[in-house]
Amino acid sequence: MEQFRGVGDKATLVKITVLRGNNLRGNKAESILNYVRAEFNGIVLGDSQKLDAAVDQGVDYNFTCSFECSDAAHTLDDMAHKPVILTVIEVLPKEKKQKEEKTAVIGQAIVDLLPLLHGQVSFFSTVLLHPTPGSPAEAASQEGSCKVGPTLDVTVCVPEPLLSGVQLSDSNLLKVTVETAYSVPEVWNPVSGSGPLSSYVAALQVPLTAEKEQVLMFSNGLLKVGGESEPMGRPRKWPLGPLLAPGAQFIPGVSMDGEPIEMEDGDLTSIEDRDFRKEAETNKKRVSWDTERRCFLDADGAACLTRRIAESRLWPVEVMRSPQVGATKGGKDLIKSLLGEDETQLSFHGVAYVDMAPLLYPGARRVRGAYRLYPFYDSDLLVKAKRNISVLRESIRAPATQGRGRAPSSVGSCKAVPSKMFDGGHKGGKDTKESPKRMYADSRTYIIIEIALEKSLVPKRSREELAKRVMELIPPRAPLPRRPAGAERAVQEYQAQIASVAGQVLEQYQQLFGPAFLPGEKPLDPTSQEQRKTKLLGELNYSGKYFAFKEQIKYSVVRIVREKMLRTEAFSDPEQLQAFLSQLYVFLVDEMHVALNKTLSVDAQETQPRPLVDCAQLIHFAKEAQLNGDYQLAAEYYQEQLTRDRSDPAHWFDYGVLYMLTADYQKAEECFHYAVSMKQTHLPSLLMCGILAEMGGRLEEAETFFEGATCVDPANVVAWTLFALAQELLCPGGGLSSSYHLALARLQLLRAEYGSAESSLKEALNDSFQDPDVWALFGHIHHLTGEFGKAQECYERTLDFVTDATDTHPIYLRLGSIYLQEGEFQRAKTTYLRACKSSPSCLTWLGLGIACYRLGELTEAEDALTEANILNNGNAEVWGYLSLVCLQTGRRLEAEQSYKYALKLNLQKEAVIREIKALQDHVGFGNPCF
Repeated sequence: MEQFRGVGDKATLVKITVLRGNNLRGNKAESILNYVRAEFNGIVLGDSQKLDAAVDQGVDYNFTCSFECSDAAHTLDDMAHKPVILTVIEVLPKEKKQKEEKTAVIGQAIVDLLPLLHGQVSFFSTVLLHPTPGSPAEAASQEGSCKVGPTLDVTVCVPEPLLSGVQLSDSNLLKVTVETAYSVPEVWNPVSGSGPLSSYVAALQVPLTAEKEQVLMFSNGLLKVGGESEPMGRPRKWPLGPLLAPGAQFIPGVSMDGEPIEMEDGDLTSIEDRDFRKEAETNKKRVSWDTERRCFLDADGAACLTRRIAESRLWPVEVMRSPQVGATKGGKDLIKSLLGEDETQLSFHGVAYVDMAPLLYPGARRVRGAYRLYPFYDSDLLVKAKRNISVLRESIRAPATQGRGRAPSSVGSCKAVPSKMFDGGHKGGKDTKESPKRMYADSRTYIIIEIALEKSLVPKRSREELAKRVMELIPPRAPLPRRPAGAERAVQEYQAQIASVAGQVLEQYQQLFGPAFLPGEKPLDPTSQEQRKTKLLGELNYSGKYFAFKEQIKYSVVRIVREKMLRTEAFSDPEQLQAFLSQLYVFLVDEMHVALNKTLSVDAQETQPRPLVDCAQLIHFAKEAQLNGDYQLAAEYYQEQLTRDRSDPAHWFDYGVLYMLTADYQKAEECFHYAVSMKQTHLPSLLMCGILAEMGGRLEEAETFFEGATCVDPANVVAWTLFALAQELLCPGGGLSSSYHLALARLQLLRAEYGSAESSLKEALNDSFQDPDVWALFGHIHHLTGEFGKAQECYERTLDFVTDATDTHPIYLRLGSIYLQEGEFQRAKTTYLRACKSSPSCLTWLGLGIACYRLGELTEAEDALTEANILNNGNAEVWGYLSLVCLQTGRRLEAEQSYKYALKLNLQKEAVIREIKALQDHVGFGNPCF
């Protein structure tokens, strides 16, 4: 990993040039003598020369100042959350006897340096000059006499990028926004004159690098009375102290973007909470910060943030009341006012616990919600957040020597969290004189917090990659060859049977009367035709061929009756039966003549193919010899078996088992490897390969074989047991691994021990929060227990990981089914398409067909249902939906035929049956009963 710039490395010079001021107004009517002052990070960078300009005209400053960016001062994190402040100052005319020059601030402008952190080496910006209260520019704005406000043209540049390409790719930008605390306690509103004015402070701690963590302080929270909602789209503030121009405190182009309560990540999102939220956010008192703090994270800092969230998903955000700046003398008096006489308790010390785990969701970059405020207890902090330090208390105890606008220095390390335990704070449940426990419980106070990242911590498949994979699911191909329909196929089979029987009868006839067909022989006597016919029938009856021929043709006739004549039930009316038989007889005779004409035009002496050799007897003899202990004889049988068919993995497995009995493990392993090479999913051979690998000390290889076996047959207890044992062997003395808990959860799931399985998965999450198999199994548990909403979330999370789960087939099927139930047909289509690409089956094509049908894409639906029918023509639901498609497209015969097959195969989906019947009634066909 490329290292970021260190303290001892060369600093980078950042140059700021104020080119021009536009539409400036001063106290004099004709002209304005003014200059620009530039500040950054609490330090004045310089003043421009004093220039005189006409009112509402431009002034060319061409003023350049600079600062050095390094880890020693003016860091990348400073540039992330602190702007350059440009103050335009007017020089007023001297009065009589006035010795010193008198000035007035016209306005302030803000220059955001974020583009430099995005890799730019220079940028130009026209920034708004915000007027100060009482200035001529403010008066002109209020009167409406100034159509265009004052601005400054500014350029910022660096000699080289602050970040290399690798650093830019690996770094991240964390944005923490503390918005508003609602339904605050009544005691937060002190009686007028009873004490100093107060503001409210919020704080949390985040890692910036692997070695340094930063406390983010949100000061100057203002108490507001209720009566109206906070406006949506209001701007966010810089985390700075008060500025001379109030408008300069807002970050340009950044506003509060609200969202529906049900889309939030925090607490108070249920239907029961919504009325309370509406009342609190409209009529109750609140404390408003509306402040965003941006943090630059290097690669190690981003990795540290990920680890810390995985270790503890709840992050504390502390809140307290403090005297406003200037209300106390500072120093010890300030500490005493904040901590009390014993310096152990903060005023109205509360804490909200933000669940950061959603940020580990693949592609997730933001959590936002309403989080309950609780009284602060050290014991709760340790249990919930696995921390033992109050960042507010520690920050206040630190020497009050921080510069204006500076955040407190590092108070911890990501690599080694300090073990020091402060004595202060609430260690138990006892209420203080301010009763924080009862105070927060009674008022139900909550605080809106947003934590966002510029890049997700856990990568997600890019949109382009997903689109490409979806397009690959059904690649372009030539139209499928037309397959004969059921009725046409039945006729073809009947003709083929007639031709076959005719050929065999002709062969028998030639055997009986063959000499008459030889050249030069006397032809057969036409008058003895009946005798020859009688002799032929007698021979056919005597040999049993006549009965065989009749049975052979009878099967084809039944198919024709069912497919061509559309009859699946017996006749109740004898006259109808007789009419049907007559019609059938005529049809069969005609088709028989067609078949006979084809037969007589070919050579009747064509030889028939020899039947395949059956190996069943050889297998029986080999296993019998093996049971009797005659391994040599058994080996001979197995060798003969492999000589006849080397492509069957079962033959190689049997041979390998024989070698296991003779303790020739090397040759046994070769046989099992041959079997797996023939068929990657041959379960017995996979297990034996794993056992032999484990016997040979190749534990990781054994794990691979056993895990592969569990994917082949997820219900196989032996496979799971061996897999779990392999996992234990992979962690000697180091405790149970995540894979062990995952394997145990799968075993418990097979036993329907859902509670135990969920507990095992939670243990697995401690080490493998980004393991898609864990989330997939969570989804299976929720699906089997009927919690389909939770199952959907887990399945979607599983598929969003860059690495696929071990077995995605049931994930696609169940997620697609949930989408169909919820009416999200486009998402169901996409999911089933992915399933058809990765592991096509009748059910995947059926799901795709249903989704397409619901979307009105009838051609695609029929294609998918046809594929499903090819893979399994005994699925009644496939026939049901084929009938629906045919009804929609006006194909009367096929609709009726598909419907009959659906009923014959006992279609169980009552909703589908009702839909078919309703559509039949609507179009007027498709039901044989019509």
